[in-house]
Amino acid sequence: MGALARALLLPLLAQWLLRAAPELAPAPFTLPLRVAAATNRVVAPTPEPGTPAERCADGLALALEPALESAAGAANFLAMVDNLQGDSGRGYYLEMLIGTPPQKLQILVDTGSSNFAVAGAPHSYIDTYFDTERSSTYRSKGFDVTVKYTQGSWTGFVGEDLVTIPKGFNSSFLVNIATIFESENFFLPGIKWNGILGLAYATLAKPSSSLETFFDSLVTQANIPNVFSMQMCGAGLPVAGSGTNGGSLVLGGIEPSLYKGDIWYTPIKEEWYYQIEILKLEIGGQSLNLDCREYNADKAIVDSGTTLLRLPQKVFDAVVEAVARASLLYIQPMMGAGLNYECYRFGISPSTNALVIGATVMEGFYVIFDRARKRVGFAASPCAEIAGAAVSEISGPFSTEDIASNCVPAQSLSEPILWIVSYALMSVCGAILLVLIVLLLLPFRCQRRPRDPEVVNDESSLVRHRWK
Repeated sequence: MGALARALLLPLLAQWLLRAAPELAPAPFTLPLRVAAATNRVVAPTPEPGTPAERCADGLALALEPALESAAGAANFLAMVDNLQGDSGRGYYLEMLIGTPPQKLQILVDTGSSNFAVAGAPHSYIDTYFDTERSSTYRSKGFDVTVKYTQGSWTGFVGEDLVTIPKGFNSSFLVNIATIFESENFFLPGIKWNGILGLAYATLAKPSSSLETFFDSLVTQANIPNVFSMQMCGAGLPVAGSGTNGGSLVLGGIEPSLYKGDIWYTPIKEEWYYQIEILKLEIGGQSLNLDCREYNADKAIVDSGTTLLRLPQKVFDAVVEAVARASLLYIQPMMGAGLNYECYRFGISPSTNALVIGATVMEGFYVIFDRARKRVGFAASPCAEIAGAAVSEISGPFSTEDIASNCVPAQSLSEPILWIVSYALMSVCGAILLVLIVLLLLPFRCQRRPRDPEVVNDESSLVRHRWK
């Protein structure tokens, strides 16, 4: 198998509880990604008897980068272990100290957006907010920003202030921060966080990519590698009423105690969201047999801020049909539905614009966002277990002879480009409309001539004829 025939097999059985009998469920749900090539080619030793030769072939398949585990300098990775609280249903959040004197807030970790924002005013669903008047180091930048998500939106004032992360860093960092004064369906009942930390690329930052993101500022000021990693420990566990399943966010590298086995990487296709390339989907060991471009329409991303695995509608329909045919039930516990019975929900939902690998999948793995080498890595997480048995696994490589060399639709455009095109078209349409209005309002001056049946006197018709 050549370079294009190497791929990552990411079997998934995250926190969904498998209620069918074992004999009815011989194989898990599998989600293969295209594997990344190793960045530093090393001459592989001669394999010992019984060692799979394909693990060394072409410098592909697995790629371990232990150097990142100790390259962070000012960062203390061990101190970052268990620095997250929360669960997939309501998000995972990190404690931060903001301003001078410091005000403590709990900040949702979101790899699907790029703005750092905190509540800047009281709200009925949150217990605290950041009061800029109490901070001597806060500086306003003089403009507002509005950010819209798949669910909810907010508007806030943009400024900058000092931020400290108690678990992991001994110093403060000056970062851009939006203080939310108006929101809709953003702060929800039962949440334990009062801000959001967008960890995606600056391309997605609002109002423009020129607004430096939190992580870009941290990389520069703390002198850490351009890498972070996440372990979310809610797989297979009921959603605790207090939201304390927890996890770890390692800023600046990889913490070895948070994963088992090897790390498998897949390339980041475009640096806005963490967009990757899905090759195929299997249910119960059987492929859905869809064109791989269906899985990536119009993008496939890794997003900790999304609860479920979201699939394009056509893929979702095929998955539901396959799950029913294989007698597999992927369900997720729900709390508060009643006192005398348990309630569950399907861990997959349809999507209109993307395949989203959300917390439902991420909870089964230790996920590395290696921005420096433009790749996302997956490794088995030791906290993703039920009764001592792992709920997810990684294996590979596997043959991709029947898969297209490029599964990302060529016509896919990123959101910023679409906005630019939209504004350009609106400007052109506005200019044309202005010209037409001026032409309609100007008096029609011309010398009287004999009536000609071919002359159109109706002004609206005249406009239409001028378009011809």
